[in-house]
This record gives sequence, C-alpha cells and structure tokens, in this order.
Amino acid sequence: MDNTTAAPPPTPSAQPNSQLASSAAAADALSRLLHRLPPTLSLPTRRSNPAATSFPLISLSDPNLQDLLFSASSQLGYFQLTNHNIPSQLATSAELESVSLFELPKDKKESHFPKNWPLGFEGDEYGNGESFLLDAECSTVSTELVLASLPQLTRALEKVGLEVIELLSKGAAFENPLAEDPTRKCSLLWLHGALDGNDGLSGGSYPYIVGLQYQIRCQKYSLLSDSGWVTVLPQVDSIMVTVGDIAQVWSNGRLKKVRGRPVASLGDCEKSSCISMSLFVTLPSESTVSPLLPKVIADGVNAKEDEIGEDEEQDDIHSICKTGRRLFSSFSFEDYAWRVYHEPLLFKDPLDKYRI
Repeated sequence: MDNTTAAPPPTPSAQPNSQLASSAAAADALSRLLHRLPPTLSLPTRRSNPAATSFPLISLSDPNLQDLLFSASSQLGYFQLTNHNIPSQLATSAELESVSLFELPKDKKESHFPKNWPLGFEGDEYGNGESFLLDAECSTVSTELVLASLPQLTRALEKVGLEVIELLSKGAAFENPLAEDPTRKCSLLWLHGALDGNDGLSGGSYPYIVGLQYQIRCQKYSLLSDSGWVTVLPQVDSIMVTVGDIAQVWSNGRLKKVRGRPVASLGDCEKSSCISMSLFVTLPSESTVSPLLPKVIADGVNAKEDEIGEDEEQDDIHSICKTGRRLFSSFSFEDYAWRVYHEPLLFKDPLDKYRI
C-alpha cells in the first residue's frame, strides 16, 4: 500500500494566471477597437422585420381635414395623405432619375454636386449608404446632367407640405410665419441610397417643419417618433408625412415629432426600393427657432409666467399653451442644424438641450 500523500489541489491564488492575462488582453484590445469606431456607428435597436403599427390615413378632400391632421400630429407625429394631385408617373420618373444619380461614378457625383453644406453629395464613409441633398430646384453645376422629374416632384410635395403646415398652425394655435413671408422657408430634397440592406439609421439628419415622401410601392418604413421606433406600412400612392422638430417647437410642444427621415425596413429592399426621396420643408440657415404662441397669448407671456405656481408644473401641454408658458428657449437654426446633421440619430433627442 502506497502511503504517499497526494499533493492537495492548487488554491485559486496558485492557479496559473495565463487565462486571466489572456482575458485582460482581449478586453483591452476590444476597448481600443471600440474607441476607434466612428462616432456615427451605433447598434440598431429595431427588429429586422417588425410588424407595422397603426398609420392614420387622411384624405385631403375630407371636410374635417384640419381636425384630422391635428389629431394625428398631436398624438403620433405622422400620417399619410390620399386624394392629392401628384401623379404616380411623376414619382416613378423621379425615382428613375434618382437611380441614375447613384449609378454615376463617384468622381462625377462629387463634381456635379459640389459640397456646400448641407447641399451636395455625401459618400458612404461609414456604411450608411450614399446621399444627395438637393435644393428645391435640384440644382447641379453640370451642363451634361439634366433633371426634370425630380424638381417637379419637389415642387409638388412642397405645395402639399405648405398646405399641411398652414392647417397644423390653425389646429395647434400658433402663427404660421410662412403664410405672410414665403422667403422664410426653404426645401431640402434628401435622396438616400441604402447599400447591401443597410438603411443608414446610424447617420445624422436635418431639422425640418414637415417631411413628405411619396409611397411608390408597398414597403415598410421605420420612424423614430417621440415614443420610440415605430414601423409603418403606407398605402401605395399615398404621401407619408412626418411632423418635424421645428414644428414641435413652433407649436410649443403641442405636436409630436419624428426625428430624421423615414428609413426602409431591413429586408424589404430591392435595388430601386432602397432609394428613398424625402422632401423636408425647413428654414433658411440664418433663422431663429422659438415657440410661436398666438399673439393674444404672446403679449401676456411675461406677466402670466410670474403667476404660474408649482402646482401647474404638471399641467398638460394644452393647458400650458393656454397660459402662455414657453416649453422651449429660442435657438439658432444653423447651430442646431449642424449638430443634428453630425450627431448619430440614435443619440438622445437634440431638442432636450432647449427645453425649459
């Protein structure tokens, strides 16, 4: 019989530290990699094929149009319009012109549309897809490139957008500055081409009053609303309308908003349907953005603010607007636009900085 006593098993402190060192080295390598990632790269927070949510369908010929638009905008911040006068052939022709732009060699994309922020061509630097940001006339500096349908669609969508803004201003009880001075608005056509199923949700955006997009085919889109990501399935030949951050400030918070443009849901894209054409009715860069309270309220804002007590802090938006309390401070549109454009969409709401 062997009376030799076996050596006891090693204690944790005596274990070789090679595994720990290996794990630490891997963690350090991962940390260095994450710090080198571009700031616009973010993890998606949506399912690849989510179910579509309720999407208000409103006819432009409805006798209760103003009430319907305000109801959808104050509760959701998005809706779709039917019975408009934009022919489907125009939208299809405009999409074909968009396809031809994305098929240009990169050097011609950059030379035909020189960068004059925010206008110009934006390359696929971080895998978000390519974009053209064009003015209302879809201007180019090339004599060999002629665009006909895109400017027509832009003007047609802009006309619908201005009508929507006017009706929303009446429903939300704020003065529409575009009604008396059309020079206070400008339009931005955002053409986006998704690549390899990447819809570019991690990129930035641009501030706007209302956004409009003609629905050419049956395709789901995801919207970043005030309540989070929602997926909608607009009716074919309808106009998808989203209420923007500028409209929310103008209405002093009475309207909900959608941040950025609609993005095609993952897995729903074919080559042509991965190209989106979003029109933003927005403001000139030199503008100042602030709540546009009705004149009868605005005249008494300073006096009434002194009378608002702590109990009224929990008042709903409608009551706050009646008292004249501002929910947003005034800010420079240009500074805000630069921040929104260069900050990833998945970051916190940039309007939070100006909430009072």
